[in-house]
Amino acid sequence: MAKDQFESISLKKYAEESYLNYAMYVILDRALPNVGDGLKPVQRRILYAMSELGLDASSKYKKSARTVGDVIGKFHPHGDSAAYEAMVLMAQNFSFKYPLVDGQGNWGSQDDPKSFAAMRYTESKLTNFANLLISELKSGTVDWQPNFDGSLLEPVIFPSKIPMILLNGTSGIAVGMATDIPSHNINEVIDATIEVLEKPKSEVKDLLKIIKGPDFSNDASIVANSEELEEMYSSGRGGFKIKANWRQEKNQIIINALPYQASGSKILEQIAEQMLNKKLPMIVDLTDEGDHEDPVRLVITMKSNRVNADDLMNHLFASTDLQKTYRMNMNLISLKGGPRVFSLVDLLKEWLVFRKDTVKRKLEHRLDQVNDRLHILEGLLTVFIDIDKVIKIIRKSDEPKKELIKIFKLSEIQANAILEIRLRQLAKLEQIKLEDERNELVSERDDLEKILKSKTRLKTLIKNELIEIKETFGEERKSLIIDSTNAKVFSEEETLVVEPITVVLSKAGWVRSAKGHDIDPESLSYRGDDSLQDFARGKSNQLAVFLDSNGKAYSIPSHSLPTARGMGEPITGRLNADSGVQFISSVIGIEGDSFLIMNTAGYGYIAEYQNMVSNKKTGRAFMKLPENGKMLKAIPIKKRHTHIAAVSNIGKLLIFKIDELPTLGKGKGNKIINIPKDKLSAGEEFMAHAQVLSEDSSLRIEVGKRSVTLKPKDWPEYILSRAKRGKKVGKLINIERLIEEVKPQKEDT
Repeated sequence: MAKDQFESISLKKYAEESYLNYAMYVILDRALPNVGDGLKPVQRRILYAMSELGLDASSKYKKSARTVGDVIGKFHPHGDSAAYEAMVLMAQNFSFKYPLVDGQGNWGSQDDPKSFAAMRYTESKLTNFANLLISELKSGTVDWQPNFDGSLLEPVIFPSKIPMILLNGTSGIAVGMATDIPSHNINEVIDATIEVLEKPKSEVKDLLKIIKGPDFSNDASIVANSEELEEMYSSGRGGFKIKANWRQEKNQIIINALPYQASGSKILEQIAEQMLNKKLPMIVDLTDEGDHEDPVRLVITMKSNRVNADDLMNHLFASTDLQKTYRMNMNLISLKGGPRVFSLVDLLKEWLVFRKDTVKRKLEHRLDQVNDRLHILEGLLTVFIDIDKVIKIIRKSDEPKKELIKIFKLSEIQANAILEIRLRQLAKLEQIKLEDERNELVSERDDLEKILKSKTRLKTLIKNELIEIKETFGEERKSLIIDSTNAKVFSEEETLVVEPITVVLSKAGWVRSAKGHDIDPESLSYRGDDSLQDFARGKSNQLAVFLDSNGKAYSIPSHSLPTARGMGEPITGRLNADSGVQFISSVIGIEGDSFLIMNTAGYGYIAEYQNMVSNKKTGRAFMKLPENGKMLKAIPIKKRHTHIAAVSNIGKLLIFKIDELPTLGKGKGNKIINIPKDKLSAGEEFMAHAQVLSEDSSLRIEVGKRSVTLKPKDWPEYILSRAKRGKKVGKLINIERLIEEVKPQKEDT
């Protein structure tokens, strides 16, 4: 091949042109619908092929494979599965609010839209609703174009009688752009179209008094306020939420409507996963009771009817597909042939331009037909005046057509019509029929001409057609519009099973949590020479606070602690504590609970639980320790407690009223019992223990295996003012424990 037969082109230019051509093909001929009929090319070709096969609503069903074969063989040279899936979507009432294909067989379900049977098993025909698209197709209303191989003609667009794009909506992804249009209620769309037809200066806020918002084929509620809707329909872009409908029956929640394209089985999986992760302890069972009569019926069984169902559903709305977010992007192929994002008003105006042009073409086409028929009728009636002469010419003339044209001054079309008259049509009765037909056609011609010459009459015709369609296909709105939603995911604490627990801290700093309050912490197993340091009783949804030997306080969610079935784990693995510190005490409580905080130097104060909580792993400085002072265990204070008993290592006991000690947020505190500094520094004397008492409780003092019990009548000897040195209890020294003994009926619950 000669060199000059080749064309040189840069790779950059070739790639740009090729990709641009591909992009334009995808945008215009695959992904985006046309504003006129609201259909994508594949949908239009499927419906046209079905109409050509005679599969209208009144016909018998025919195998879907036959339709798909015609579609891909005559109009849409792509894969049969792609064409069949497009056909299935138009038959599913949960995908299309107003289905265009009437399917017989398995066409999928909302739970699994892809579960439809193969096309060799299903049968189909057009619905009555589809007639709104194709009934005027052969009335000269639209342009036609050759099919892919030029052997047939197909319509460029359907002469839709309604704004179909708003009724069924659509979604599609092109190159660099997409479209997402929700479905709407036919009554509202027709009323809004009539409003724009009669008042072209209507604004979005005017139309939103008619169109409340999107409307889907089920009863799920739409969540969007008026400002969001106005912005969405004004710009053509925006978003809204759809949430499931539910009701409560005793301890069961019945979900009977799911968001558009939400799967019930997937939702149950999402809930079950949360149950498995112990995030929904209030749910005990899930079932899908959907059947043919009630396709959607999900049942959630709660532990009891005391569970707040509203709070539970708000959590599920936020964490599952029971509430989904949808976006709107009204991107369509305009009448000019290019993509454009329409506002609601612009879309209806554009469609009305299309509809007016379609109706004009239909009227002009009919007017041409009427005029053609009148022309023939005039010729027929002319020859009826002298029918004998016509018969004579036909019998004797070699060229009867020319002679008829010459004698009766006819056109060639009229002459042909006369020559095709049958003998029985020469009766007098036939002449009367022809005259009646002519009169009717003259009247029709006058009406057609009046409409074509008057914009007002044309508007009235379109309006009356829309009203008639509304009366035939109209239905009430299904999707309720809700201003807002309270969807909120449960916090970690809200999803816990609240149960009594005992937090156990060992001397080596290992921590664990045991269920219940009746466990004896000293009876648990410990590692090697390790043993019990402190324990606290509370509930699993509370924070456990730990105090170290430096006076710092740390917090850990008690439900996150390891169970007491094992040895626990080092608390330092959860916290960033100073090296070398020892953890002294553990407490659990709620806001307002009080604790006695103290050290061996004899100082202390009353602290409220909320002031001990720290959100940092490094903890918070809580008690300032005096020189040579060491932290002691924190003691819980109940409302019944009235006195504090403190004892030194040399056996001196001091009892004073609890209100003599201040309540502080943090700090050094006040002196509880007087410990001389020189003796403290020498290690000879220090505060060893303290206990809180009520007026009728007893104080048991333990030294080894010996114990002494002081009843309230024995207290006066030891009751002194705060900060005194106290008085010796017999010859006791190195007291190991102070225990409050309470009568059973006085115990705190």
